[in-house]
Amino acid sequence: MQLFIGGAYCGKRKIVKTIHSGELCWVSSYYNVNFTDWKSYRQHDTAIVLEGWEKWIMDALQLEQNDDSIRQFFYSFLLELKEEEREKGKEIVLIMLEMGRGIVPLNEQERRLRDIAGWISQDAAKLADEVYYVWHGMREQVK
Repeated sequence: MQLFIGGAYCGKRKIVKTIHSGELCWVSSYYNVNFTDWKSYRQHDTAIVLEGWEKWIMDALQLEQNDDSIRQFFYSFLLELKEEEREKGKEIVLIMLEMGRGIVPLNEQERRLRDIAGWISQDAAKLADEVYYVWHGMREQVK
């Protein structure tokens, strides 16, 4: 499993497309795709890319008040992705937005989003085989 993390519009998608020269299956919250339906989008011999985690996390925040429950839900999902990759032998690619850069939002809901997204990013980095930080269209492998 690969994780690409960085700020908004810093070139994460372009780098993923460059590294994975073959066909990619995109599961994106930016196109109103629910991540829980990801298997229905998977094509037989393609790597799958999941992006827009901040929107999926925000949706979970609307339904669940317990931050630990939300984190555990997404951690279980990451484990499911990792197992699928192991079984099928096709790469799972996560594109996550780095949020905050140390700035704490005043709004409570935005703070919760930043905190939970940070925890989920940490979980993803722990489970990923490779982690890349992306900025200004460049990448650095950190794991």
